[in-house]
Amino acid sequence: MGRQGMTDLRITPLHGLHVELGGKMVPFTGYDMPVQFPAGIMAEHTHTRTKAGLFDVSHMGQVILGGAPVEQIAAAFEALVPMNVLGLGEGRQRYGLFLNETGGILDDLMFANRGDHLFVVVNAACKEADVARMRAALEPAISVTYIEDRALLALQGPAAEAVLSSLNPAAADMRFMDVATLTLNGAECWVSRSGYTGEDGYEISVPADAAVDLARTLLAHGDVMPIGLGARDSLRLEAGLCLYGHDIDTNTLPAEAGLIWAIQKARRTGGERAGGFPGADAVLAQIDAGAERKRVGLRPEGRAPMREGVEIYAGTEGGEVIGRITSGGFGPTVGGPVAMGYVPSDLSAPGTVVYGELRGKRLPLTVTKLPFVAAGFKR
Repeated sequence: MGRQGMTDLRITPLHGLHVELGGKMVPFTGYDMPVQFPAGIMAEHTHTRTKAGLFDVSHMGQVILGGAPVEQIAAAFEALVPMNVLGLGEGRQRYGLFLNETGGILDDLMFANRGDHLFVVVNAACKEADVARMRAALEPAISVTYIEDRALLALQGPAAEAVLSSLNPAAADMRFMDVATLTLNGAECWVSRSGYTGEDGYEISVPADAAVDLARTLLAHGDVMPIGLGARDSLRLEAGLCLYGHDIDTNTLPAEAGLIWAIQKARRTGGERAGGFPGADAVLAQIDAGAERKRVGLRPEGRAPMREGVEIYAGTEGGEVIGRITSGGFGPTVGGPVAMGYVPSDLSAPGTVVYGELRGKRLPLTVTKLPFVAAGFKR
């Protein structure tokens, strides 16, 4: 009969395969998704770091911005994001942010220049709002097409290049953040060399009716294992990558979140197209003056993880809460607990000791440079 509430959950084109492979299914952003497979989160995490893992990220939103010259599309999209869209070359992808009028982060996203259109991938929990935002701002001059007939797979890990290039040798020629249309297993796929694990890898948009066959072909490779949401989270945490709704949200500005690198000089104070995006005054003022708090890596002592919501103090006794952990768990590659959170800027230098309150006790947290595990991207 299935679990109560199952009827409310959407499924991806790979749902049946997940069940067949023994995936432990859980509700996630309105979808029935695998949190882990029989190998378990630790094994899945380690396999992705050492070989290659296959992730179903079809719950993400895929959007095409078209119907006009790409320069016109890019100029219009620049009014929505603080990124240099006009300067993005054909066949290249960039990380972006949607901001509100006070500079708070509404979502983070990826956008790519596909020559005659922009291809945008947004977070699952935000996709309806993001599509509505783009339609309100861009239509009718630019068409906003939400793609519902494609799945999205991520192949991540040091063996990803060898695995994917066995299906199409052109995959090996791509650099980090390149995008291309590649035929894989007979299907026309939109491929980017990117991901959310800190490892080399690819994200693959594939027609829904070809998704299971492509996934089976990839999983048939000896180096590839199916990976669930649990390991996806521990991998991105070790990589120091933000999870929307946790490490970044509408109360977070880019400078606080350590995302100044994503705002290119052309859009900053003194740049040729400075400002002109929602929240620009607040965002640029904070970049110029410095943020009062910063997102940092944190290493708890011992083996017990400190998770999201743990309050941070400057000392062992008394005093006010100075920050909170926004993501935390065990880092299998690090071999101990890792966390991210916000602390005052004057306590944000690596090596600074602050304290997290766990079960009524204040335990030391050492501020640590991010990422916890060095990135393996192919530049």
